[in-house]
Amino acid sequence: MGFVQTLKKDKIMSEFKVKFRGVRGSYPIANKDFLQYGGNTSCVEINVNGHLIILDAGTGLIDIGNELIAKYIASATKTEKRTPINATVLISHIHQDHIQGFTFFRPLHIPSSNINVFGNVNYNESLADEISELLFGKSFPLDLGDIAGNLNIKDLNETEGIILRHGESPIIKRIENEKDAQLEKEDDVLITCYRSYAHPQEGVLIYKIQYKDKTLVYSTDKESYPGGDKKLINFARGCNLLIHDAQYTTEDYLDSFVPKQGYGHSTFEMAVDAKNQSGAEKLVFFHFDPSYDDNKLNSIKEQYKLQEDIILAYEGLEIDLM
Repeated sequence: MGFVQTLKKDKIMSEFKVKFRGVRGSYPIANKDFLQYGGNTSCVEINVNGHLIILDAGTGLIDIGNELIAKYIASATKTEKRTPINATVLISHIHQDHIQGFTFFRPLHIPSSNINVFGNVNYNESLADEISELLFGKSFPLDLGDIAGNLNIKDLNETEGIILRHGESPIIKRIENEKDAQLEKEDDVLITCYRSYAHPQEGVLIYKIQYKDKTLVYSTDKESYPGGDKKLINFARGCNLLIHDAQYTTEDYLDSFVPKQGYGHSTFEMAVDAKNQSGAEKLVFFHFDPSYDDNKLNSIKEQYKLQEDIILAYEGLEIDLM
């Protein structure tokens, strides 16, 4: 390997980059008034130490898949020599806006692809069965078993973490105390989670990704509580990036005719409160209501006088944590 190639590889292996692919909640929007922030549903791409992690599989996942296929084809002329696509997909919950893009994720149909999907539904069902029933069979031309790639769907709970280590399949680790939630090796990427029940009907997984001394917390589709959500605040304590649900303005949340309390979503104020109480370094507002067009979000941006440490997500937004 040449000197330039070595430098490039070392750079990739030490990165922790975040790219927002879909920032909407509920359903996707295709409209000229939504171009600035984008209309795709929840999906965030993480490239960390050579690993691809995808947070949720909303319609934003489709573009990730198309780009991965283009890189796969460009990697070699002969199919057998092409670089396989490897990805870890973390599903927060199985509401439609978080899984809509999964069946159209083209790497699933490449035999050499290795796609590991983690999430949780409830104690009586498996994530694989739920995805099969909701997305395949009657609602799609293929059954889950027809997928050509190496697809592994595994249930995950808050007593388990995932270690991503080069040259190995994802390792499930038992998490029983705070010490267990620490990195084992310098180059490991550790994923931990907990279930929040502040979202109907079976709650949502809140994820934390750790690499070296950097931490990202993904907290979508959860409502806050008076005085703040203490479990989230402790989970996100001192993180470098907090991606937090901000579906509603306070005015809409408390609307006299159609209040949104109990819908399982936060206001912008709730997200700011979570940042302040947890001491998060940077906050990204995420999962906007599909009725909030560019003008509405720009007015919110002006209202909060957003600076570097508090920003609105938009499709294509990139953040480098290293």
